[in-house]
Amino acid sequence: MTVKYLAGRGRSTDLVERPGKAPYISIRPFADMENIVAAFSVRQGGVSGGIYESMNLAFGRGDDPENVKRNYAIFGESIGVAPENMVYAHQTHTSNVMKVTKEHCGMGIIKERTFSDVDALITNEPGVCLVTGHADCLPIYLVDRRNNAIGLAHAGWRGTAKDIAGNMIRMMADRFGTDPKDLTGFIGPGICRDHYEVGEDVEKEFEHRYGPVKRSHILKKIQSDGTEPKYLLNLHMANYYNMNLAGMAMEDIYMSDVCTFCNPDLFFSHRYTKGQRGGMCAFLMIR
Repeated sequence: MTVKYLAGRGRSTDLVERPGKAPYISIRPFADMENIVAAFSVRQGGVSGGIYESMNLAFGRGDDPENVKRNYAIFGESIGVAPENMVYAHQTHTSNVMKVTKEHCGMGIIKERTFSDVDALITNEPGVCLVTGHADCLPIYLVDRRNNAIGLAHAGWRGTAKDIAGNMIRMMADRFGTDPKDLTGFIGPGICRDHYEVGEDVEKEFEHRYGPVKRSHILKKIQSDGTEPKYLLNLHMANYYNMNLAGMAMEDIYMSDVCTFCNPDLFFSHRYTKGQRGGMCAFLMIR
């Protein structure tokens, strides 16, 4: 497979391909952390067909649920995590964060959830694999290097505007004693700014949160001919600033160098396919 990396950005991800195993995206900032499993799925290597071909990990989009469950088993074998150890967030574009434990394992994949409306998960228990679903929205990975705790979030524009990343950092501080300066964070893969056009309603959600310099890095106006203005939204930069404002050191925040929209053969992209798609997932676990 060929990956189109975004120009001008340092490599932060690698495509891992092994004979007989499902491919996945590995994350360089966590590669040397032997106690951490961190991965992002791609659309190859599964059993689904049609618009879901083939590693579809999204339930509820029309694919056969048995195919989706089989895909989790195949992908889990590739990264060394059984579906029984995974906890899948219940994503409704909130900024809600939930601490999960071993009692939640399997929920959202092989058994029903006992929770709802949660777009970010945290844990400090080894063997609990956090899972979030994506098809342009960003995954945000957090690893507390000192306290052996982790967090994983699904961040679309709504969750970003409501500071889901900051909420996750603050809850990790409250529940695990995390100092934001001890966190390593990674944002992405997801849609890049060049392909994320939004209207004035979305722009207004970001208007008052950032100063003029930061806002210029996040939003670029592209239409002012008398019709409704349009903007290009940089979700990566917005979350980068949110994480820094929550206390993380800038040098500890890494951003994706690969876009879901730019790589339709590798990823499902909601915008590229106009909603006719499956989904990928982000995975994060303490061994």
